[in-house]
Amino acid sequence: MGIVVFPGSNCDRDMLHVLSDVFKFDAKLFWHQDRLPKNLDAVVLPGGFTYGDRLRAGVIASHSPIISDIKKMAEKGLPVLGVCNGFQILVETGILPGVLLKNDSLQFMCKWTELIVKNNKTPFTNKLKMNQRIAIPIANGEGRYYVDNKTLESLKKNNQIVFQYTEKINGSSDRIAGVCNKEKNVVGMMPHPERASEQLINPKNSGTTSKIFESLMISIGAA
Repeated sequence: MGIVVFPGSNCDRDMLHVLSDVFKFDAKLFWHQDRLPKNLDAVVLPGGFTYGDRLRAGVIASHSPIISDIKKMAEKGLPVLGVCNGFQILVETGILPGVLLKNDSLQFMCKWTELIVKNNKTPFTNKLKMNQRIAIPIANGEGRYYVDNKTLESLKKNNQIVFQYTEKINGSSDRIAGVCNKEKNVVGMMPHPERASEQLINPKNSGTTSKIFESLMISIGAA
C-alpha cells in the first residue's frame, strides 16, 4: 500500500503509523515526484497543506507527476482514499466530482463531530452499517464540499454520497462529508479516520472509526 507525500503534507506519518503499526498493512511512503509500483493494492492521499494551499487547496498537488499513476490505479478499480487535503487533491484532479470551498464561517475548524454512513458498498465502508454513526475529528479551513443541484442529484442517483455530517458544520452541500466515484473504489472524505482509529485517542471510545481501515483489509485480502 502506498501513502503519497507532497510538499506540505503533515498527516503522512500519522497515516503510516495507523496503517503499519495498528492495522499491520505493508505501507510505504512515496514522494509526489516518484512513480508508484505496479504491485500496489491501494493508495492513500493524506491530509496536510500541500504547497501551503497556494491558489487553492490541492490544486498544485493535483499536477504532481505521481497523479498519473493514481489515475491509472483508480481506472483499474483499485482502492484509493483521499483524506482532507487528499480529498481536495482528488476533486482537483477530476477523479472525484465537486469542489472544496472555504468553510462558511471563514474559519479553520478543528473539532470532533459525527458522520452518518450513507454507502457501505465501498472498499472503505464494507464493515460499516447503513446510517451508522461514527465519531471522528475534522481539521480544515477549506472543507465545504460543494456541487450544483444537478450534480447533487447525480450523486444521490449513483449512490456516491459516502458520509454525511450529523450537523450543519461548514455549509457543505447536503451536509456531505465524503463521496466516491461512480465505480465506488475511490473515496474522498474531509474528516480524519487516522486520528480516531485508536480507542486511546478517541473520546467516544466506540471503535467504529477503525472499521474504515478494517474494511480496506477485507477489500485487499489482508484480513
